[in-house]
Amino acid sequence: MASFKLTVSDTAGKSVSRELKDDAAVPLLGRQLGEEADAAVLGLKGTIRITGGSDRSGIPMRADIHGAARKAVLLTRGVGLQKAETGQRFRKLMRGNTISEETYQINCRYDGTLTTEP
Repeated sequence: MASFKLTVSDTAGKSVSRELKDDAAVPLLGRQLGEEADAAVLGLKGTIRITGGSDRSGIPMRADIHGAARKAVLLTRGVGLQKAETGQRFRKLMRGNTISEETYQINCRYDGTLTTEP
């Protein structure tokens, strides 16, 4: 089954890392970057917005690549490309915008305030 490490950040800038396994992780499968999900998955009230993620080998998810597959794309700037001068392009391996069982880490933004206890 699916197992994710969820990094949740709130509006105050605080972030908490949680791990979801098996049945708790199923509601996030098939979701895309930018979608909102119910925060009840984490035991919180409100909603979370999925902002990013990566797979086990650290390949980042990118919002403009459809599906869940890995693809080598030509980039000039943005997610996954740290430095590029004007006119330079790099072919980089990226993961699509859909959460699958191959996704390892998911980054989210919570619309409320996080507390320290799990």
